[in-house]
Amino acid sequence: MHCAGRNDGGSVRRWYHKSMTYFRSLCLFLPAACLLAQTPPPAPQPAAQPPIASSAVAPDKVIISVDDLKMTAADFDHIVDSMPDQYKTAARGPNRTVFVNNVVQMLVLAQEAQRQKLDQDPQFQVLVRFQTDNLLATAMAAQLTKNNKPDEAQLRKYYDDHKADYEQAKVSHILVRFQGSSAPARPGQKDLTDAEALAKVQALRQRIEGGEDFAKVATAESDDAGSGAKGGDLGTIGHGQTVAAFEQAAFALKPGELSQPVKTPFGYHLIKLTSVDYKPFDSVRADLERQLSGPLMQKAIADLVKKASVTLDPVYFPPASPAK
Repeated sequence: MHCAGRNDGGSVRRWYHKSMTYFRSLCLFLPAACLLAQTPPPAPQPAAQPPIASSAVAPDKVIISVDDLKMTAADFDHIVDSMPDQYKTAARGPNRTVFVNNVVQMLVLAQEAQRQKLDQDPQFQVLVRFQTDNLLATAMAAQLTKNNKPDEAQLRKYYDDHKADYEQAKVSHILVRFQGSSAPARPGQKDLTDAEALAKVQALRQRIEGGEDFAKVATAESDDAGSGAKGGDLGTIGHGQTVAAFEQAAFALKPGELSQPVKTPFGYHLIKLTSVDYKPFDSVRADLERQLSGPLMQKAIADLVKKASVTLDPVYFPPASPAK
């Protein structure tokens, strides 16, 4: 491998279209390239390198040259940006030289395959067409997503229609574990049976209802050491953040109300609701856009499929059996 120290503009221009057509599909083959490094001959490990910023190198500088195929920094950045995150990290992180050596091996093998005319094999050409279509389909899907974003009115309506999904509750609890509980036992604590744990939590509830301070009882008696140290305070929870039985009981309470014993895999809980409110629209706006963009994009794809002339061989592709 030779890394060019200056910009060979003419050479880059001559090979630009060829290189970009080839390199834009590079990320599809990177797993194979990385496999080359799994069984290397014994060699000293290279020293870790600091991450490199794209702005540190001129975009038109040739940074990789393999025979007559050249790649500029801009080409390389474009390729890396299209890769999964784990390859981006390798390409720009401390192991980037190891990464590029794997890429060079792949390019050398690919060019040797071209010299041996393996690229002219009909079955290989079928794969090339399929990979090209896959890249084009990905680009088109991205364009459809960009062109089919929900507008402000759609976002607001969805938020208002599903406001219960964004409900959040500030709660505290007292936990009494029993034998086989998912919660760890406190040091020196007796391992209570289910019946004993239920009797204890009922007695704690009677004490609180009789006027004892919930936070003090939680600090002294709760088997949840984390929240117990804070008087049972769990902070704010939303839907889907706790086990179902706990969530259902918590959101059924009124502010200031204490629950009956609630059984979960962790033990028996007494839950106290402090307040209920809703996540602000602006705080969930990005999630709403992602959530609503998917169906809009899928509809756009379905509309394109309906317009296309598609024929499937009924013998090779029999109709799917109805779901039972």
